[in-house]
Amino acid sequence: MVTQTFDFLYDFASPYTYLVHKVLPEIEARTGARAVYKPVLLGGIFKATGNISPLQVAAKLTYQSADIRRFVKHHNISYQHNPHFPVMTLNLMRGAIFATNTAYEKTYIDAVFDAMWIKGRKMDDPNTVFKVLTSADLPASQIIAGMAEPLVKSALITATQDAVDRGVFGAPTLFVEDEMFFGKDALPDLERALG
Repeated sequence: MVTQTFDFLYDFASPYTYLVHKVLPEIEARTGARAVYKPVLLGGIFKATGNISPLQVAAKLTYQSADIRRFVKHHNISYQHNPHFPVMTLNLMRGAIFATNTAYEKTYIDAVFDAMWIKGRKMDDPNTVFKVLTSADLPASQIIAGMAEPLVKSALITATQDAVDRGVFGAPTLFVEDEMFFGKDALPDLERALG
């Protein structure tokens, strides 16, 4: 029997994407489907689509804080607003591209999300990134070197453009085949689509 999959387009920069990452295992357990993580660069998506960050809309930012508190409490998720926010995630997302389809892909994703949104680490600082990856027993030097590889850089650009071509305008975005679900509030609809 073939396991049903769905796409999860993510960037570590988004607190909402972190929250969805944390509840996806519950959805996978209930549906039997499996999330396929697809790294994209949120800044590139915003630029291509004319979208803006909630940081630039005061009322949206105020609402976001309350909304996140409710979600975290309901799902019993560990969360801390990152004091360094916004954090530039270009190299982290290149690292995610490099880690895709490796034995340590999930460990990399978990380690970076947790460093960003539980531990409040400054993840655009190379020394901090090295320490976080090393403490997660990841091949830190190899991953950091991979971030600079031309093929990795171009793969992230391509992945981001592919997302825009699919109609993506922000993160988190999920797809069941060609049907798009945006944001954490769409998770019940996603689960129904997974059947």
